[in-house]
Amino acid sequence: MKKEALIILTKNPKAGKAKTRLAATIGDERALAVYHQLLLHTASVTKCLPIDKFVFYSDYMVHEDVWENKCFHKEIQHGADLGERMKNAFTSVFQKGYTRIAIIGTDCPELNEELITSAFFLLPENDIVIGPAEDGGYYLLAMTHLHMKLFTNIQWSTSHVLMETVQICNTLELKYQFLPVLNDIDEENDLLKFNLKNK
Repeated sequence: MKKEALIILTKNPKAGKAKTRLAATIGDERALAVYHQLLLHTASVTKCLPIDKFVFYSDYMVHEDVWENKCFHKEIQHGADLGERMKNAFTSVFQKGYTRIAIIGTDCPELNEELITSAFFLLPENDIVIGPAEDGGYYLLAMTHLHMKLFTNIQWSTSHVLMETVQICNTLELKYQFLPVLNDIDEENDLLKFNLKNK
């Protein structure tokens, strides 16, 4: 039986469509340039992981891009909101026979191979592993079974996401473990924090 798989949710990089909250203050073209850097970073830290990796594109699949065909399987996201898209991606990969699955986005410049590996290391002793983001969301969610309720009645793209996710875990009596808190890049302030760390 297959065991471990990583899902990467990505947006097709288009000006005005990627990093819209960031674009609101720095402009579409600069936000797109930042997003390209984030895509390159995420591809770099995941491509050598010794597990199967599935890139789920927001709109259409691209056969020649940063996600090398020899390293990544490619699919399309489906769903009306982020929760539904994550749930459907998990469903698709669980149906392929995997028993430990993590999902990430492409917004976290501090994410690395070690943290993703840690999530899978922690899963045998936990139902859920969560990578909390400083803005109140999460940069990683891993699980051993599909828990549908983790993807409904969440205020996505707000500072309540992590808190509401943990409340659902508690209600369902799921055992969960946290990874270290990291910064996502969603707004200009996030970008400034990251730049300051790398001066």
